[in-house]
Amino acid sequence: TVEEVSLNHDPTYVQEIRDFCVSGGGFLDPDTYATEESYEVALRAVGGVLEGIDRLLRGEVEAVFCAVRPPGHHAERSKAMGFCLFNNVAIGAHYLRKVKGVGKVLIVDFDAHHGNGTQRSFYQDDGVFFFSTHQYPFYPGTGGPQERGVGKGEGFTLNVPMPAGAGDEDYGRVYGELLPKLADDFSPEFILVSAGYDLHADDPLTYLNVSTEGVRGVVRNILRIAQHRGVPVLFSLEGGYNLKALGESVSVTVEEMLAS
Repeated sequence: TVEEVSLNHDPTYVQEIRDFCVSGGGFLDPDTYATEESYEVALRAVGGVLEGIDRLLRGEVEAVFCAVRPPGHHAERSKAMGFCLFNNVAIGAHYLRKVKGVGKVLIVDFDAHHGNGTQRSFYQDDGVFFFSTHQYPFYPGTGGPQERGVGKGEGFTLNVPMPAGAGDEDYGRVYGELLPKLADDFSPEFILVSAGYDLHADDPLTYLNVSTEGVRGVVRNILRIAQHRGVPVLFSLEGGYNLKALGESVSVTVEEMLAS
C-alpha cells in the first residue's frame, strides 16, 4: 500500500511517481525509465517483500526469496535512481521495526553496486545494521569504508569495498569470517538480503570475478548465520544483467535455501 511504501519514502514522492507513470512515464534519470505500469509493478514488488516477511514471522517458512522487479536499493527517500523506484528492502526493514515490533534487523547487500538508498535510510539508526560488499570505486560513488553511520547510528554501517577483479576467495573470507563475527556482535532478530547478482564474473556491467559457485558460497554463509542464530532470512532480488549468470545464481540460491 501507499502507507507501507511511505514507511521509507516521502508521501509526496510516492504521489509524484504515481502521477509520472499515469501520465505515460519516461526517464526519471539517465538510467531509470518508468512506463505507465511501473508504479503498480513497484507496489507489487514491495508487497511481495512484505508478504514474505509476514510468512516468515508466522513461522510458515524459514527462508524466502523474492524475485521482484524493479530492484530497490538505490532508491532514496525522495529520489529514484539506478533502475529503482521504491526501496523494497528498506521498506521491509521499517515494516519489521515499526509495524511488527522487531528490534534488530541486519541488512546484507552483496550487489556489485553500493546500496546508497538503503544506507541513507538507516545511517542514524542503531536498530538496523547495514552491511555491504560492492565494487569500489564504482557507481553510485558511495560506499567507502569511512562511511560508518552518524549519531546513534555510528558503527552500524559497514562497507567492505571490493576492488575490480575480486573473486571467490575474497568473498569467501568476507562472508565466511567477517560477517559471522558481525552478526554475533549485533545479534539480529531478522536478516534481509539485497541479492544483487551482478557480482558474477559474467555480468556485463561490473568488473568482479565471482563464479556461480562463489555466489553459492556467499549465500550458504548468510544462511548459516541465520540458522546459527535461529532467525528468519529473506532475499530480495536486486541487480543482475547477464540472464544466464542471473538464472544460475538464483538457482544456486534457492538450492542452498532448500538444503539448509
